[in-house]
Amino acid sequence: MPITSTPKPATIEDASLISRTLARAFDDDPMMRWFFTADASREASLGRYFTTLFTRQYLHNAVCERTEAAAAFWVPPEAQAKAVPDAGTIQELQNILGDRAPVFGAAVEAAARHTPQEPHWYLAVIGADPAARGQGHGAALLRSGLAKADAAGLPAYLESSKPSNLPFYEHFGFTVRAELRLPDGGPILWQMWREPDQAR
Repeated sequence: MPITSTPKPATIEDASLISRTLARAFDDDPMMRWFFTADASREASLGRYFTTLFTRQYLHNAVCERTEAAAAFWVPPEAQAKAVPDAGTIQELQNILGDRAPVFGAAVEAAARHTPQEPHWYLAVIGADPAARGQGHGAALLRSGLAKADAAGLPAYLESSKPSNLPFYEHFGFTVRAELRLPDGGPILWQMWREPDQAR
């Protein structure tokens, strides 16, 4: 029996499930492999990383949803000034990243310089457990967030460093707006944009 792919609001009680899910989802992501280079410790480090992002940065200032095997964090325009890491969160992320913290910081700054200025819904994180891929979990979360953006009459924006994900996003109306080569020999980050569906 397949596990349910119906989106529901994520709460603090979901932190463990979400961190495990996203750690597995991003294990093969080029940018995460660039930040977390040690194969043996990557899943544990990613778990700590996503726990910090969820509990400290997005839970209270974003639309966080999950299914039984996927999670997504959306930031509407009115929350974008608040959904940024405070000093404590930055310190925690630096501790998790260790000697890769400067590389991470440079990547975040490079991406921020190229973030669209017009109001939009930002898909900060989305990922599904590989064991449940193909069961519609990521698609359900993407549709849920896009419905909210469409209801507000606003475009949506995301960044992906995994080329195999681009067709998935294009299926939902995103187009590549720019390709950004991250500094210090980092991977390419594809910046993708979707205009609101005026039919809603």
